[in-house]
Amino acid sequence: MRKLTGKELAQAIRAQTAAEVAAGPQPRLAVVVATDDEASLWYVRSIAKAAAGVGIAADIVDLGPAASPGQIRESLVRLSGDGGVHGLMLQTPLPPGASAQELAGAIDPRKDVDGANPLSLGRLAAGLPAFAPATAAAVMALLDHYGVELKGRRAVVVGRSTVVGKPLAHLLLDRHATVTVCHSRTHDLASVTAAADVLVAAVGRAGLIGADHVAPGAVVIDVGTNPTDDGGLAGDVDFEPVSARAGALTPVPGGVGPVTTALLLRHTARAANLP
Repeated sequence: MRKLTGKELAQAIRAQTAAEVAAGPQPRLAVVVATDDEASLWYVRSIAKAAAGVGIAADIVDLGPAASPGQIRESLVRLSGDGGVHGLMLQTPLPPGASAQELAGAIDPRKDVDGANPLSLGRLAAGLPAFAPATAAAVMALLDHYGVELKGRRAVVVGRSTVVGKPLAHLLLDRHATVTVCHSRTHDLASVTAAADVLVAAVGRAGLIGADHVAPGAVVIDVGTNPTDDGGLAGDVDFEPVSARAGALTPVPGGVGPVTTALLLRHTARAANLP
């Protein structure tokens, strides 16, 4: 079984991004935060640190966990109109009553480096230029990095969120895979996933995918990041039994995650150079 780690690919993407940044104007990424969730805040700090490493300026706009939807929208509108900001993202979770999908519509699509605006998602579905959600793009980048053939292959995506599942299905279709999307109401999930050449788990339920869900030799991409009692992370895939059956499998952590952050920075650098 091949372990599909993301460290080497993420390093290559960051190096390429740093070269692009050095050759042009300094990009600036703004991240709007309205939470006191420590895991979320840690992730935002890690983005800012990674951005500094490639020459991108990062501003964390912390509105606090009591921010109203109106205050969050106002910040997104203001930053969208700020010519000095090239990339803009809204970090979740949000305060009660605030909808990430509704608020993301206030992000200028040209600055929407995490593909959250419905306009970005619509353009992606139509095959038009747009920034894809970074996690969905990271799955595709990993598959390409490890030379996984997609044309004509059966791909199953477990999860239908607008962050991963739906945009990833479109990206796979664009690469001529035959795509099935499963979700919480799919009957006999294992019978569907076990027919996949490429299986992507993106539900947010630790250990959901077991060995019986996986065809022998299948490529399995685990997008899950579920907190564990000891402070670690667990994927949606039960790693040990699946690793004995799959042909290739991403670890959690260390698989999709590092590539996601690297692609957010690449998107920001490229947004800074849009005409």
